[in-house]
Amino acid sequence: MRVVTRRTGLSAELLRVWERRYGVVTPGRTQTGRRLYSDAEIERLRLLYRATLSGRTIGLIAKLSTPALVALLRQDAAADRPAAETGVSFIRSPATRVVAQCLRAVERFDVAGLAAVLRRAAVALSAATFLDTVVVSLLERVGTPWREGTLRPLHGHLVVAAVRRVLDHMIETASIAGAGSNLLVATPVGQSYELDAMLVAAAAAAEGWSVTYLGTSLSAEDIADAATSIRARAVTLSLAYPPSDRAVRHEIHRLRSLLPKTVVLLVEGAASSTYADAIDETGSEHVADLAAFRTRLATMKRRPR
Repeated sequence: MRVVTRRTGLSAELLRVWERRYGVVTPGRTQTGRRLYSDAEIERLRLLYRATLSGRTIGLIAKLSTPALVALLRQDAAADRPAAETGVSFIRSPATRVVAQCLRAVERFDVAGLAAVLRRAAVALSAATFLDTVVVSLLERVGTPWREGTLRPLHGHLVVAAVRRVLDHMIETASIAGAGSNLLVATPVGQSYELDAMLVAAAAAAEGWSVTYLGTSLSAEDIADAATSIRARAVTLSLAYPPSDRAVRHEIHRLRSLLPKTVVLLVEGAASSTYADAIDETGSEHVADLAAFRTRLATMKRRPR
């Protein structure tokens, strides 16, 4: 196992997940139960790992033959060099290329390189493309490493830190003070994961809203007081983890009762669907993703308060 992890770049934990869930290889066993990998199996694992660094999930490529994986990686290499140099025209979207560059930087644990790629992408791509395609894709790799099989925990921390810095900059620079459309974003008590909240805050700032981002684990009273102070037109609660928490349901009810009826309460995040009952009971609104969030913001802007 140590030899395999050293030669492929995979951790032992991720390798076991790939074998159990996707059957990527079937190693033999010694009499004592230790795995035995052939050179061909190690090469296949190495190719699979490299292919995931271009943004593909292991589930999509696990069944490809080794020759097919080699061909796929040749296409990737051609896409990263000018067509005039290679004679190959292989179209890959700019956002997909950015994700691939980010993942290669993560694999090398290149902190400066990852930050540079994200900063350039935030400028070169539209806000919607950058947030929805680049950032969300990277965060999915961090949030479900056992399913995607491309990041170790240490690499995940690197991605989270880099993304947090870029989103914080977007919120600060894109938010329009005095825009007349004030939005407050926070997470309630018990919700300490903040990247979902920062994503919607950055998306709203890019849409021309004046955004106040409060951070995580705030009481309903504090959120309501802040919303009143900035004369918020809407409040967005981000619910990522844990799901189905009774205390969070109470906070949703409490916050809605404290906010003026004219203030729209939007609820989003990875765990938000598990609070559908509290959202419905309070007359709040659930937004499923960033696209739905933008649509709702646009609707509010078109209608007088």
